[in-house]
Amino acid sequence: MTTPTTNPLVSVIIPNYNYANSIGKCVDAALAQTYQPLEVIVVDDHSTDDSLARARRRDVTVLQTPRNSGVAVARNTGAAAANGEILFFVDSDVALRPDAVAKAVAELAAHPEYGAVCGIYEEEPLIRDSIVEECRVQQAYCWRMTSLGEVSFLFSSLTAIPRRVFDEVGPFNPRLRQTEEVDYGERMSARYQIMVTDQVRGWHDDDHELLPLLRKLYRRARLRVPLFARRRRFAKGFESPARSFGTVAALGALASLPLAVLHPAWLLLTAVLFGVSLSADTDMYRHVWRNRGVPFLTVFTGVVFLTNVAIAAGIAVGAAQWLLSRDFRNLYDADWSGEGTPATTMVGAAA
Repeated sequence: MTTPTTNPLVSVIIPNYNYANSIGKCVDAALAQTYQPLEVIVVDDHSTDDSLARARRRDVTVLQTPRNSGVAVARNTGAAAANGEILFFVDSDVALRPDAVAKAVAELAAHPEYGAVCGIYEEEPLIRDSIVEECRVQQAYCWRMTSLGEVSFLFSSLTAIPRRVFDEVGPFNPRLRQTEEVDYGERMSARYQIMVTDQVRGWHDDDHELLPLLRKLYRRARLRVPLFARRRRFAKGFESPARSFGTVAALGALASLPLAVLHPAWLLLTAVLFGVSLSADTDMYRHVWRNRGVPFLTVFTGVVFLTNVAIAAGIAVGAAQWLLSRDFRNLYDADWSGEGTPATTMVGAAA
């Protein structure tokens, strides 16, 4: 007689800071999962909007950090309170497909060698706010589709990790407010495979204003430089050599524009560098052209060009900072192992 198997409990952990527009959709999507058994834990990182109140209206556990400490601390807080055998981290600006958790659990069950299963974003934004957001969502979708398979950093906004793996690798670095997922992926990929699959999906409410988006990409690129320098190789995933050269070419194209004042012939150099930037992602531009048409492709190309410039500028400044600052070089090496998870306040709980 065959003994029936019991599905492992999954803890969906949702860190949140000032995402009032999307937190309701995120929590509702988590509660609507086809998979059972499942618990949902929202960790509010001391929001200043009404997202905490919106989370409390749902039948979920809601915790709050004593002060704003960053997403790494919020995730660690949720993991410390979780009872599940599998931790499913999803950011509060992401709404899961109804079968996302079930698909992730099935992948982990079929491949015990996996340390994490990461999902991808849909082609359409969760909330349509601007054409900038639609461009960014298209770019994120295409980049993740080309990253299917094994990667070396974590897509922590949409990922399932067995509890035993999380306990072995350790928590997210609480000192990192950004790039914590890259640091975690470096640590995990030294022991386990991190896999990206298009079977696990969700809708993302991405940045809808251009300047905040460019500032965010600049900061993230700058803060990744110490990791780039330490590993001395390209990451597995969408940070491909071709895309890296494409970002440098985009910055070069913009920087070469003033030379046209000296002589119009310099515009040829600008055009060549711009073409090199485009050639780094021809499949992406072809996909957008087929699915959205020429008018959207024109805007999309401009937005992607500027995001590449921001990323390249961040890397350039980060490289200079790495040369001049020992603290920056050791950003990911500081000993934080003794820092525990801060005390939390239970501000709402599932019945």
